Amino acid sequence: MDNAMWIDGQWTASKGGGILKVENPATGEIIDTVVNGSKEDVVAAVDAAERAFADGRWSRKTPGERSLVLSRMADIIEKRQEEIAKIESEDTGKPYDYVSLGGDLPFCVDNLRFFSAAARDTGGSHAGEYATGYTSIYRREPCGVTAGITPWNYPFLMAIWKIGAALAAGCTSVIKPASITPRSTLLLGEIAQEAGLPDGVLNIISGNVGRHLVDHKSVRLVSLTGATETGKSIMQSAADTVKRVHLELGGKAPLLVFNDADIKTVAEKATLGAFFNSGQDCTAATRIIVESSKMSAVTEALIEAAKTIVIGDPFDKATMLGPLVSKNHRENVIGFVERARSAGAKVLCGGKIPKQQDRGYYYEPTIITNVDQSDEIIQKEIFGPVITIQSFKNEEEAVAMANGTDFGLAASIFTTDVSRAMRLVTQLEFGTVWINDHLPLTSETPHGGFKQSGFGKDLSMEAVHDYQVTKHVMIAL
Repeated sequence: MDNAMWIDGQWTASKGGGILKVENPATGEIIDTVVNGSKEDVVAAVDAAERAFADGRWSRKTPGERSLVLSRMADIIEKRQEEIAKIESEDTGKPYDYVSLGGDLPFCVDNLRFFSAAARDTGGSHAGEYATGYTSIYRREPCGVTAGITPWNYPFLMAIWKIGAALAAGCTSVIKPASITPRSTLLLGEIAQEAGLPDGVLNIISGNVGRHLVDHKSVRLVSLTGATETGKSIMQSAADTVKRVHLELGGKAPLLVFNDADIKTVAEKATLGAFFNSGQDCTAATRIIVESSKMSAVTEALIEAAKTIVIGDPFDKATMLGPLVSKNHRENVIGFVERARSAGAKVLCGGKIPKQQDRGYYYEPTIITNVDQSDEIIQKEIFGPVITIQSFKNEEEAVAMANGTDFGLAASIFTTDVSRAMRLVTQLEFGTVWINDHLPLTSETPHGGFKQSGFGKDLSMEAVHDYQVTKHVMIAL
């Protein structure tokens, strides 16, 4: 890609932009550079997307034609997944076998195959007579030029979620990956072109240009996966041009453990849910809330499970937990833990930089207790391998503690009582609630939050519909 961006079907040099260094968080070394784009680059990318939408080179293709291109994209990614996963692990520090190649890339392929099928869905398009002498037709049409702003924790996967839904809906798209992990996403332009996507339909720009993209008057929808504060800022900016906004924001997921839960299962699922991708996941199981009679047993099991997690080089097959994404981010995580410790919290394990890791931005799996519901470490998103343990006396208190933050993205319940589980599902204010598990998602099921975790859905047909508008056509008979 040689310090270029993908605009209008070709690698394009920046118009006045600078250069960003790409760092490997496992070593702290600079491994590459990419363009830090300019406002002029954003204008060029949006203009290309606008031309492509206006002339119908994608939106007016048949659903079958759009479906075929998305299916071909999935096939190409599947063939290149080792290459893409390697770049992803270099940029993010994810364990290559355990996360990038083992989880992210196969899910990306499945996502695109789902969106390929979704392009041919006819739901919501129908006709009927609702007033005497008239026939009404409902049409779902693409909303136009869309902007996708993706996070650093799942760069390629989040780009696929936004591109797949937008293209299935018939929209054109400009994608801006996070500035510190852009390289895998930049590959999607040439992958899409090889699959047969017309030039200008997908454009990819890198750098600190998110504000210019959000402010552009021709962008009809902005989809962000990122921090809640960023989402608030985008909503304010989008108001000026009455853009649609699609936001998947922060999380502070509770994991409720009742006295009939299997402790071995809890320990296994909670540690995976908390420490997968080094806890850099908005659905991470960050708050373990345990019925008081099981507090001691669950705490002991979690500590033992955390001690089995292998920390190391992302390209070592044994590694389960890689580094945090940057030095600054590790300092933020350390700050949360040290402030909690100073306020009286007890660090049961972890809480420090591993002695054996003299390079990179590693941090041990950390378990903390003796915390209050109002404490910062309960209320704020840490985005690292840190969990807290609290206890509750009854269902009412458990629900109140679970719901007692500004976030509402994901939660889980561990119990063998089906009635209890179904009763609590209706009371928990979260977009996803797992029963006796934590973390799995499927392409067919919607992902999105309540409260300050945002609105709109990724994955599923709901995501495709977010990128469409319903047009009512009324015909006098």
